[in-house]
Amino acid sequence: MSDKVIPPYLQPIRRMRVAAPPQGLRIAVIPDGQVHEGVPINHWTWVGKYLATKKPDVIVNLGDFTDFPSISSYNARGSLQLEGARYKKDVDSSKRAMGLFVNEISKVPGWNPEMYLTLGNHEHRVIRLIEDDPKLEGIISLDDLKYEDAGWKVFPFLQPIVVGGIAFCHYFPSGIMGRPITTARALLSKLHMSVFAGHQQVRDIAYGKRADGVEMTAIISGSFYQHAEEYLSPFTNNHWRGMYLLHEANNGSFNEMALSISYFQRRFGK
Repeated sequence: MSDKVIPPYLQPIRRMRVAAPPQGLRIAVIPDGQVHEGVPINHWTWVGKYLATKKPDVIVNLGDFTDFPSISSYNARGSLQLEGARYKKDVDSSKRAMGLFVNEISKVPGWNPEMYLTLGNHEHRVIRLIEDDPKLEGIISLDDLKYEDAGWKVFPFLQPIVVGGIAFCHYFPSGIMGRPITTARALLSKLHMSVFAGHQQVRDIAYGKRADGVEMTAIISGSFYQHAEEYLSPFTNNHWRGMYLLHEANNGSFNEMALSISYFQRRFGK
């Protein structure tokens, strides 16, 4: 057997070792933020205040914190929308929102949660743009977002991590083309473990049980923002927006608690 160490970027899944109390971990899961210029960001203060009262062991951000409309491949280069939503404005908006959140987290003495961020397809736009236009290398970078400076351990797009026996990723791909698995039931049937994904503006949950009797749960939840998306209809914009707190997470089993942005607004929005 080879003793060669597989580099992190080639590992199919990364397992995080987090010291857990006997009852299991408390894991806060924050879905897609889609932050860009001109959208409300005060909910990042609200959720920071809430987590400061609960002090979870781990905070997982599922990516797409930054929306990056300025470099969207769906907008032709030179278009009005592209020219009107500049890269620097995207970055500055993201850093302001992240600052609101981290400011509340840092106020709590003695609390230092593990903070993991799995990059989403919107952050990956930076990588794709550099690949398409190499002269941009060294001019723009994911480092511009300062996620690490804010305290996050950052993982590449589509790099799953496992915490408490639960796999987290922006989305989980399937098949040779790597298209997202789009239902919680399909996640369980294909991956055979508890998983949590973002990416989609839905709230979908499925339950199962492993052969050893441990319960499995799959959740897809991809909206932690207040604004309406221009590409969605009034009906599809009317989706649930919030985050989750997973209690007693151990060996893939957990008890989920959904927390809507509306709840945070009522409690902290004065």
